[in-house]
Amino acid sequence: MNESFVLLTNLSTRTNKIVASTWFTTLILVLILINAAMVGCETSDWINARFTSEFTFVYNVILIAFIIEAILKMIAKVPQPWRYFQDGWNCFDFAIIVLSLVPAVGQLAMIARIARLLRIFRLISVFPQLRVLVIALLHSLPGMANVVFLMSVIFYTYGVAGYHLFHDIDPIHWKDLGTSLLSLFRIVTLEDWTDIMYVALDHHSWAWIYFVSFVVLATFVIINLFIGIVVTNVQEARENQLAELKQELHTEEIVHELQRTRDALQRVQNALENKHAS
Repeated sequence: MNESFVLLTNLSTRTNKIVASTWFTTLILVLILINAAMVGCETSDWINARFTSEFTFVYNVILIAFIIEAILKMIAKVPQPWRYFQDGWNCFDFAIIVLSLVPAVGQLAMIARIARLLRIFRLISVFPQLRVLVIALLHSLPGMANVVFLMSVIFYTYGVAGYHLFHDIDPIHWKDLGTSLLSLFRIVTLEDWTDIMYVALDHHSWAWIYFVSFVVLATFVIINLFIGIVVTNVQEARENQLAELKQELHTEEIVHELQRTRDALQRVQNALENKHAS
C-alpha cells in the first residue's frame, strides 16, 4: 500500500513538473498559434482547395496533443485525478477537446469548425495574465449592471428630450425615440457627433448645452466608471492569484517535507530491521 502510494506520488510530482515546465507551456502555445493561423488560412478558397488534407492532418495532430495535455494534467492530480475538473479553465479546455472530437462531416462540419476556432481562446488559459483579465471582467459584471442601468436612464431621458427639442428641425436624427437613442449612441462614441450638434445650433443657439452635457455625462463620467470598476477588479484578481500561488507553494513545501520525513522513517525502519536480523 505504501509503495503504491509512493509510486503514485512520484508519478504525480514528475507529471506536474512536466505540465508546469516552460517548454511544455511553450509547446502548447505554439500549437494554439498554428491552429489559429490555419483557421485564418481556411478562409482563402485557394489555400483551402490545395491543402485540405494537410490541414486535416495537422488539426488531428494538434487535437492529439491537447488530449495528451489533458491526460497529463489529470495524472498530475493523482491520487485525486477528478480535481482536474475543479479548475474552470481545465473544464473549458476539456469542452473544446470534446467538441473537436465531432467528425467534420455533413451537418456536423460547422460544429467542428467552431471547435477549431474556439481553440484560439485557449490562449487565455495558457497565459495567467489573460486569465486575470477575464476573471476581472466577470467579477465586474455586477458592478457594470448598475452603471448600465444609470446609463440607460441618462440615454432615455436625453432621448425623449432630444425628440421633443429637435425632431422638427432634424428629423433624420430625431425622427422618433428609437432614432434619437441611436443618434445618442453615435454621440457617445464621439463619431462625428458635432455634425448632429451643428444642425441643432443652426436653429437653437442654446443647443450646445444639451449635447455637451450629454457628452460629459455619458462619455466621460459613465465610461470612466466602467474603467474604474474593471481596474479595481483586475487588482483584486491579481491579489487573489498571488494568494493562490503562495498557497500552492506552501502546499508543495509541506508535501516535500512529508516525503523527506517518510524517507527518513523508512531508512530508520530498514536499519532497525537489519539490526534485528543480525
